[in-house]
This record gives sequence, structure tokens and C-alpha cells, in this order.
Amino acid sequence: MISIQLKPKKEESLQRFHPWVFSGAIQRIEGSPAEGDLVEVLDNGRKFLAIGHYQIGSIAVRVVSFEDIPVDTEFWSLKIKKAYEMRVSLGLIVQGQNNTYRLIHGEGDSLPGLIVDIYDDTAVMQAHSVGMHETRQILAEAIVKNVPEVKNVYYKSETTLPFNAPITPEDGYLIGKETKELSAIENGLKFHVDWLKGQKTGFFVDQRENRSLLERYSSGKSVLNMFCYTGGFSVYALRGGAKLVHSVDSSAKAIDLTEKNVEANFPNDPRHTSFDEDAFKYLNNLPHNDQKYDLIILDPPAFAKHREAIRNALKGYKRLNAKAFEQIKPGGILFTFSCSQVITKDQFRLAVFSAAAESKRNVRILHQLTQPADHPINIYHPEGEYLKGLVLWVE
Repeated sequence: MISIQLKPKKEESLQRFHPWVFSGAIQRIEGSPAEGDLVEVLDNGRKFLAIGHYQIGSIAVRVVSFEDIPVDTEFWSLKIKKAYEMRVSLGLIVQGQNNTYRLIHGEGDSLPGLIVDIYDDTAVMQAHSVGMHETRQILAEAIVKNVPEVKNVYYKSETTLPFNAPITPEDGYLIGKETKELSAIENGLKFHVDWLKGQKTGFFVDQRENRSLLERYSSGKSVLNMFCYTGGFSVYALRGGAKLVHSVDSSAKAIDLTEKNVEANFPNDPRHTSFDEDAFKYLNNLPHNDQKYDLIILDPPAFAKHREAIRNALKGYKRLNAKAFEQIKPGGILFTFSCSQVITKDQFRLAVFSAAAESKRNVRILHQLTQPADHPINIYHPEGEYLKGLVLWVE
């Protein structure tokens, strides 16, 4: 196996079990690794530290093991088995009530560069590293072996792999074949999941518990769901007894999916209306201080995907939340989120605080939200805490 030797004192992060090796920490590479190859990482005295996938970029190695053991078929199978057993112990899989969850969450499951979501009998796999891409068939077989309900594995990585990698990935089934369209049941609600053409793996599993919380607050409320995508929050609000739900998204395809999901759970329900419109434009077109909504959800896509975009992203979060504070009724509740990994909890809170101060309204924090248990955060890799949310009471 090719060896990577670190500069003096650069082994400290690995000794703390952080799963990344940065290119600036490398003193020498013995051999010529191709992107995606397994390499062993040694300290400056040539003592073993870790094994991981080599890649080109600022993160040079993503660690898959801190033990000097064979990384073979059995290794990957055991990783999948442990991840599944954790989800079972969490009580996530309930017959007829919940067949949708995240099986593998990258570094959180000690499998950096790999995401796997389960929708009934189909696993949707995304690779974010060439190493995981090259291992995809072994991983697919390990999933079917260790997850009893899974019969199909769909690979969806054309848009997630490094753009300059010397590979030509193709989306498609690694095991099984196309299954029925309606596959997801979440807390007893039905959802159409488009893993072929939808965003991410087709559904935002990470908001499951936050959607349940919203349901508890929806009774008798007029609800505005911004950036609705598949309409998850809207469907929960309707089940919670909302008197009116408006779903807004700039994507006509998202609106179509939202309407399908509402219809699947609440056929011909007159309480729901959807709007194919840009979020900021929709809010700006509402009469100033009309305050027609009791409950507003702001769940935008990532405003910042890299550090250079942080400043503009924070301005965007402030502007968006300011419009919500302007439109929400007195005694209203605001669910506001950021899924930008490079935005910290403190930065996001400051942006929302600034918007609240600008509105001159009295605002209280009811809940501080994060990602659910099937999106675990490796305690040695705090960067994995990407989802941040606040539930606010607005006087």
C-alpha cells in the first residue's frame, strides 16, 4: 500500500481521530497514488496512523480506519452492518409508519464521502469521493446483505463527485431495478420520492423530527412554507390541523411534487394552495405589514457551499428572516433553518438576531434545532453538524 508521511507534529489531529488529512500536512508520498486509492498515513517517525482514500485537493486523505487492518469486502460489510444496527436500535424503522431514513451519513458513520438513504426497499447511494465511487459495487452488495428490507440499490453521484476527477460516473441501478414511484412513508405520511431526478437523494430526510415538531404547532394556524420542495412541512401542517397552508417554490417541478404529496395524504383538501414563485419575490409582493400568517417556515437551500460565499450568505439569511418578521402575525411562530455547512450556529443566529432587531419586534427562542439521530455527528468531526434551526415566538 502506498504510504503518506506527515510533517512533524501534523499527526495530532489524527491522534484525536479527526478523519481528514490536509495536503499541507504531508511531507512525502512514497509512490504515485491515483485519486481514490487506499493509502496508509504515517507520522514523521513512520508510525502507523490511519488508512484512507487519497484525493486531489485541500483534503488529501479521507480516513476510513484508524486501525491497521485489511480494508476488504468484510471491512465494508461490517461498517454497513453497524450503521444499520444503530438505526434499528433508534427505533427508526416502524412497519407501516416509517420506512424512510438515512443509513450512512459520511463521517458520522466513519464512511467519509458516502451517503445512503433508504426509501422502502430501495437504497439511494451518493458518493462524494472517488474512493467511495470505486467501491460502489462492494458497498451496494453490503447494503443488500445487511439491510433486510432493501432489494434495490440506486447509484446517484453524477453531480456529487469531484468535477475534475478522471472518471465518468453514470447514475443507475447497481442492484435490482426501478421500483414503484410511491416509496416513502414518514411518520405515517406518504411521499413521492424522485431519486432519479430530484435534489440530493430525492427527499430531505434530515427534517423528519423538525416536521413533527411543526405539526404540534399547526392547529388552527395559517401556514406559509417557503422553499417547500416536496412539501414535507406542508403535509405535516395539514395533518396538524392548519386552517390554511401556502407552499412556495421557484421550481415548477417542486410544486408539482408538493401537490402530489398533498393529494396522496389529503385528497381534494381546499386548505392547501401552492405558488410557483421566487421566495423573495413572493414575500416582497405581499402587502406590507399585512401579517396574514401565524406560522412561517424558512428552509432555503444552502446559501453558502464554500467559505468565500459566507458573507453574502449571511446577508441573504438576514434579508429573508427580516421579510418573515415583517409578515408574521403577532404571536406567530417562525421555523427558520440553514443547511450551509460552512455557516456556524453562531453566525446563523447572529443573522436572525440582526433581522429581529431590525424588525423591532420582541422575539423569543422556543427551540434550537439540528439534524436527527440518523444523521449522526462524529464527535471528532464537528464539521458534520450542518443543519441549524431556530423556532421563534414573535410578539
